[in-house]
Amino acid sequence: MVSSDGTSLGDYLRRHRAAMSPPDAAAGVRTSRRRVPGLRRQELSDIAGISVEYYTRLEQGRAPRPSREILTALTQAFGLSDAERDHLFRLAGVSAPERNSPDGAIRPGLMRLLRGLEDTMPASVHDGRLDLLALNAAATELLRPLAATGRYARNIVYQVFTATALSDLLGEEGAAQLRRVAAAELRTALGRYPGDEYLRSLRTELTATSASFRDHWERGEVGTLRSAVKHLHHPARGWLSFDLEMLHDPERDHWLMLYTPREEPVPPLL
Repeated sequence: MVSSDGTSLGDYLRRHRAAMSPPDAAAGVRTSRRRVPGLRRQELSDIAGISVEYYTRLEQGRAPRPSREILTALTQAFGLSDAERDHLFRLAGVSAPERNSPDGAIRPGLMRLLRGLEDTMPASVHDGRLDLLALNAAATELLRPLAATGRYARNIVYQVFTATALSDLLGEEGAAQLRRVAAAELRTALGRYPGDEYLRSLRTELTATSASFRDHWERGEVGTLRSAVKHLHHPARGWLSFDLEMLHDPERDHWLMLYTPREEPVPPLL
């Protein structure tokens, strides 16, 4: 959803300009006594490579909808994060740029959370391409039947459609449901990263090697599942039931998957 509220855009630009550090006189940039914090409009427009007159109209809400090139230049000048950039584009009434790929590094705080859940529940983190980035020991033990090898070994979709023990882990009904969800999630990932060679080659690989994937892909479904009740067979404790919740870190496009044990396990339908 995009907006074209020039006043809100101008306020957003002014706040970011006020938060920027003034030029360093020691670096050879002339400075004078300042009555307001941050950069002057001229200084900001010089950094962005646009005219000060046009930038002034943007802050005052008097400019027509800025181009993607102008917004990209402002993003770089302000040093905006992806979330801040996307908000800038929305305020300007322009769709946000597509991501090239999810971030490869998990936030340290998320890793500490993952380890802290060791004695509480299985938990894992995967990215927007459905690649597993980390699992705690409980998740590693529970999901061992999904382990794979090769280029796509970490990819959840690949694991689902190549695991020979999927039904042993989930039961026939649970396995069928997961295959359906996995194909739909891959379609979502390709929509988010349409030019991603890794995802496109993964789809090609599964299309060539898995009749089950081909059948599910032809349904044209898009992934929307963010919570569910799952029944899984634990190697030491037998059938267990979990409330599955997925929490999103939009800045890095990472997903935290929590398997919360239910008090009264219900065996799956075989």
